[in-house]
Parts: sequence; structure tokens; C-alpha cells
Amino acid sequence: MNIIQQIEKAHLEKLSEGKEFPEFRTGDSLKVLVKVIEGERQRHQPFEGVVIGRKNSGLKSTFRVRKISYGEGVERVFSLYSPNIKIEVVRRGDVRRSKLYYLRDRRGKSARIAERAYRAEPKAAPSAPVVEKATDAE
Repeated sequence: MNIIQQIEKAHLEKLSEGKEFPEFRTGDSLKVLVKVIEGERQRHQPFEGVVIGRKNSGLKSTFRVRKISYGEGVERVFSLYSPNIKIEVVRRGDVRRSKLYYLRDRRGKSARIAERAYRAEPKAAPSAPVVEKATDAE
């Protein structure tokens, strides 16, 4: 590992120290809360849309979210490890591609993404030993 990768790894650990990132992938609908500072006040502005692309490259990891606002398509690229955003997964999408740029040309029903069927994995509960009952017939 070269020196640049070591520095990026240390910086990445520092940035993600107290932050939790939800699992999401392309096709999922997200609500990204962006911190906006106006003068002395600050607030969180939601940007809700579909993830149409994701780039995983360490510290420079980004994801692209697309939404329709007043009939116009709006895309925004967010840095995954930015301290100015919070990510909430609204729904999970079922897609077969890693980049959904074809959604730019679609409108209405053809631009919809089916919801992924979510199956919770059963948690391994400690099992009690099975005790067989003795019968009186013996």
C-alpha cells in the first residue's frame, strides 16, 4: 500500500468514526438531508430521489440521485463521506444495472422502478436443548 492510500485510509476512518451509513445501491429511493447554512442559521434540506449511479473509490466515493421537480429532472452528486449529509433509505428498488442513466429519457410509468422484495434473514436465536418426554407405556 503506497503512502497516498495510507493517508486516505486514515482520513476515511476519521470521517466515518461516529457516522453510520445505511446499505443502499442503485435503484433505491433515498432521502438525503443536506445541511444548508444561511447566515447564522443552519437547517437540513431534504433531497429525495432515486439513486441512478454509484462510484466506490475509497474517500472519493460518490452517488448520484435524480428526482423530478416541477416537471424538470434534477440530478445531484453527493460525496458519501461528506459531513454535511445524512442518508435515509425510503424504499429499495429492483434493478439489473449498475447505472440507470436511461431514466433521463423516460417519463411517467416507464420511469418507475419496481420495489425489491425484502426478506429478513432469521436471526440465530440460542436454541434450547430438546428434551424428550418419557412415556408411561414403557
